Amino acid sequence: MNELILNDRIIQTDLSPGITLLDFVRYEQHLKGTKIGCREGDCGACTVLLGSLDTNGKVRYRSVTSCISPLGNAFGKHVVTIDGLTMPQLTPVQQALVDEGGSQCGFCTPGFAVSLTGYCLSCTRANHDTAVASVDGNICRCTGYKSIERSIDKIVEQIPEINHVENLVRDGFIPEYFTDIPEKLKDLKNVKTGKHTSSTVVGGGTDLYVQIPDDLAGAKVNLVSRKAVRPGIEINGKTCRLAANTTATEMLESEEFNRIFPELNQHLKLVSSTPIRNMGTLAGNLVNASPIGDLTIFFLALNATVILSGKKKKSLPLREFYLGYKTLAKAPGDLVEAVEFRIPKKHTHFNFEKVCKRTHLDIASVNSAMLIKVDENRIKKIHLSAGGIGPTPSYLEQTSKALRNQSLTAETIKNGAEILAQEISPISDVRGSEEYKRLLLRQLYFAHFLKLFPDHFTLTDLI
Repeated sequence: MNELILNDRIIQTDLSPGITLLDFVRYEQHLKGTKIGCREGDCGACTVLLGSLDTNGKVRYRSVTSCISPLGNAFGKHVVTIDGLTMPQLTPVQQALVDEGGSQCGFCTPGFAVSLTGYCLSCTRANHDTAVASVDGNICRCTGYKSIERSIDKIVEQIPEINHVENLVRDGFIPEYFTDIPEKLKDLKNVKTGKHTSSTVVGGGTDLYVQIPDDLAGAKVNLVSRKAVRPGIEINGKTCRLAANTTATEMLESEEFNRIFPELNQHLKLVSSTPIRNMGTLAGNLVNASPIGDLTIFFLALNATVILSGKKKKSLPLREFYLGYKTLAKAPGDLVEAVEFRIPKKHTHFNFEKVCKRTHLDIASVNSAMLIKVDENRIKKIHLSAGGIGPTPSYLEQTSKALRNQSLTAETIKNGAEILAQEISPISDVRGSEEYKRLLLRQLYFAHFLKLFPDHFTLTDLI
């Protein structure tokens, strides 16, 4: 038997950890407030909160899309559904949605209410922009966004300045049972985890549960997100090491990672949406081997190394990890244990760019990253990567080699663009034609230099 807390109840279950949390909530526990929408993590109608104890003994809550989250990832945690927020009176979040007409048809409303309640539980300094960002994974098909934004402004005004659980209970944001959750979580039984030698390996499930949810429902799953690998992000002298199950949210919240990448918030906010960043793992993004995987492109430009564990531990450059479409340089029993990269030194700059049909929660048409070191106006080091322009995530070796040791001039950059055009082999698909993707990458290539060296170049210099 495994245990979790569902709203105010401790639940014991021997159900397969591979079924989705959504199906467990709706069909096993009969809590129908959590809605079935896309079953792909796109619409947010199924949003719940997952609370887990941190090292200080406090519960940290994250919003997740339960339709693509394995039940096993909720074992030992506190699951909060819209039903668990029910009290005799509406909460300030719910009341604001009512007052400002933010409910429209009402189908998406539970997801918005849960995500905004999660924001109330986790924000350090409430404001309009961060509150709106907290619902970047929730879609309103009635297009009632302006009324929802007005609701958000009303909610922000009411969040206690010190938003401890006790203060949120006092002000009616959450039920009183939340105050007992830390002690209840400490008393839950240990959670079983499978061995990867005979199990299907699952990280956050954000891709696998879109592709093969029925297969996973009855499978033996090895839930690597549950593995206690800490610290997830570790600085060892000149090297940064990230555990395989590190999420994009953990990168965003890491002080060390933000010191390395001052523009990190801008870059990683382009990666999917808040619930998906809360769930998806670094290793999952890498082994998924999508030609447009955002984190893959990010770490390719860092010239990162993949650490594999299996019968024998080994490491290889990430650029050598992709042999062909969805084909990896690893044995069947190997697991990604960590990713390492050299911390950029003085005079070294990094940038990530992405173009997609909408800003949040979308797959890239083309994405690209660049790390460059310039000293005395000469390019000492450069690593370029791009996605959407071939069958694998691409390290642009020829272009990088051609630019290395060259003067940082407009002529050098334009010459590099010509080599870039010869190096890539995009195909036409639903994300754009071959011609369009070539144009996009050319523009993103120029965008790297315009963003990193605004005093050197203008757009007219490069076109």
